[in-house]
Amino acid sequence: MYAMLCTRLDICYSVGMVSRTKDDILVYGTKDLILTGYTNSYFQTDKDVRKSTSRSVFTLNEGAVVWRSIKQTCIADSTIKVEYVVALKATKEVTWLRKFLTDLEVVPNMHLLITLYCDNSGAVANSRELRSHKWGKHIKLEYHLIKKIVHRGDVVVTQISSE
Repeated sequence: MYAMLCTRLDICYSVGMVSRTKDDILVYGTKDLILTGYTNSYFQTDKDVRKSTSRSVFTLNEGAVVWRSIKQTCIADSTIKVEYVVALKATKEVTWLRKFLTDLEVVPNMHLLITLYCDNSGAVANSRELRSHKWGKHIKLEYHLIKKIVHRGDVVVTQISSE
């Protein structure tokens, strides 16, 4: 306060207001904090190079904490592959987010299963199956990491309506 009074008179009011509320801490409420993910993709939105757009958002009690909208680096030839790729990227993101929130010790229930919602039934079914199907042979092996993460029990991929 002394430094503010002697050197920065322009912030006196702001510092005074903040110092009056220093005992009021930010609380999230009484409900448990639940981390949830949502993914969506648009098939071949860039007509020149035939790349698709991927979108994902992660919420903590319905408040967005991480979101992304990017053009995919691979060229997908089916909607299942487009959704499967974004589901994998979202699964990697939620794995990192879980570790980050656990290290911060902000969310006490990070041991709970995290739900990732996807609007493509083929991508959801493919992420749950440990074996590969003949219709999915065009999908690179690197994208099948989602199967291991789901089988390990860190994330559950669930279908949601796209409306």
